[in-house]
Amino acid sequence: MAEMTPLDTAHAAMEAAPEDEGARLRFYERLAASELCLLLTCEPEGDRIDPVVIAPEGGDCVLAFDGEARLAAFSDGPAPYAALSGRALAAMLAGQGMGLALNLGVAPSAILLPAAAMEWLAEVLADAPEQVAARPVEFRVPGGLPEAVLHALDARLAGMTGMARAAWLVAVRYEDGAQGHLLGFVGAAPGAEGALARAVSEVLAFSGLEAAALDVGFFAAGDPVLARMAGCGLRFDLPEPEARAAPAAPGSDPERPPRLR
Repeated sequence: MAEMTPLDTAHAAMEAAPEDEGARLRFYERLAASELCLLLTCEPEGDRIDPVVIAPEGGDCVLAFDGEARLAAFSDGPAPYAALSGRALAAMLAGQGMGLALNLGVAPSAILLPAAAMEWLAEVLADAPEQVAARPVEFRVPGGLPEAVLHALDARLAGMTGMARAAWLVAVRYEDGAQGHLLGFVGAAPGAEGALARAVSEVLAFSGLEAAALDVGFFAAGDPVLARMAGCGLRFDLPEPEARAAPAAPGSDPERPPRLR
């Protein structure tokens, strides 16, 4: 039996509990975070791609798989594809009237998602985190955040290889008297701050908690404040890269999804 992927696991949980809104949201959160292989008719030309489109009952769909091996299994061999995140794919399909055929015929997570589902996903993901300046004056042991949110946050950060060394979750009080929770990233890679902030925002967006809020901060590895955070906080470790990353494929930047031909 082929190894289960995180997307398979999230899909199985959703199928096992069709009335569980949380399980459904966790599937879409995992879909947004997953790297997908979008099947193409031919090799990409610059930032333009021509995906294979099928027309099952319910409307046109593009075909994507959460792994090159699964795409090859569907195509009976190597085939042209664009590697892009589920987030970028949703943005690309928004307004196109096309759905997504995911892992069709090759995995337990095979599912047809209609155009309306992809429009909804793109809308949820469209909200960007707000940037504010606030000075923390007190850190405390975090409390009150649901276990499901902590597990989802841990799973998302575990897939963000090389973007930061670690993160500390603490309860915080700011200079202006405001209180909440802060996730402080340590040693973020240059340019990774936006992706890290979006990842946290998306975990909260799919948590099912309308009032869920979590501030995000970035600290240098030698910042003295980290000792105070480490004394009371919950640590999340991010994986270190094993090798130098390959050049970005079309769609790998969520800010610049590929364009359809």
